[in-house]
Amino acid sequence: MTGALASGADASGLVRLATATLLVLVRVSTVVAFAPFFSSKALPARSKAAFCAVLAWLLVPAVASSVRANAVEITFTSVIGEVMTGAVYGLTLGLLQEVLLLAGQFVGMQFSFSLVNLLDPASEIQTPLMGDLFSLLGTLTLLAAGLDRILLASLVRSLRVVPPGGFHFTSMSVVSSTLVPLVAGCFLAALELAAPVLAATVLVEIAVGLVGKLSPQLPVIALTIPLKTLTGFALLIGSMALWPRFVEARFSSLLDIAERLMVVGGRG
Repeated sequence: MTGALASGADASGLVRLATATLLVLVRVSTVVAFAPFFSSKALPARSKAAFCAVLAWLLVPAVASSVRANAVEITFTSVIGEVMTGAVYGLTLGLLQEVLLLAGQFVGMQFSFSLVNLLDPASEIQTPLMGDLFSLLGTLTLLAAGLDRILLASLVRSLRVVPPGGFHFTSMSVVSSTLVPLVAGCFLAALELAAPVLAATVLVEIAVGLVGKLSPQLPVIALTIPLKTLTGFALLIGSMALWPRFVEARFSSLLDIAERLMVVGGRG
C-alpha cells in the first residue's frame, strides 16, 4: 500500500514537471520569437527550436518548488498566459531594435540615402540602408556586452515571480498602459542616438549655403551631398565610442520595465 502511494506521488510529480516544462517552453519560445537577436531569421529555425527545448529543460529546476506547491495544468488560460508573458518580454526588448532602425532612417535622410532600401531578412520588408547598418551595429553591441546572457538571467527571475500558469489577465490594462508610452519614447531615443550626425550635417548645409552666397559661381549643389556624407560618416565613426553605453542603458531600462510588468502580472 505504501509503495503504491509512493509510486502514485512520483507519477503525479513527474506529470507536474512535464506540464511545467511545456508551459516554460511556450514562454521561452515566445521570447525567442520577439526578442532582439534571438528573433533574427538569419538563425536557422531548427537551431532556435533546439535552443528553446534545451533552455526550457534547464529552467524547470528554477520553478520546481512552486510546481510542487501549486497544481499546474495545461489549459487554454495557462497557455495564453505564458504566450502573453513571453510577448511582454519580447516586445518590450524589441523596442530597442525599432530605436536603431528609426535612428538609421534619420541619418539616412541626412546622407541622401532615403531612397536606398534593402530587404531586411529579419522582418522581410524593405528597410533603409542606414537602418540595417544601425541594426547590425546594435546587435554586435548587444553580443559584445553580454546582454543576451543578462536577458536569460532575467528570464529565470521571471519564472520565480510569475511561475508557469501564474499570469493574471486582470493586469493587462496596466501592461498596455505602460507599453504605449514606450513606443512614443522610441522617437526621442532614436533622435538622441542620431543627434551628433544630424547636427554636423545641418552645420555643413549652413556652411555650404553661406559659401554659395559669397561665391555664386561655385557648384554648391554638387558639393553639398559629398560633404554631408563624408562629415556624417566621420561623426558616426567617432560617436560609435558611445554606442555601448547607449545600447546598454536602453536595454537595461527596457529589461527593468519588463521585470516590473512581470511583477504586476504575477500579482494580478
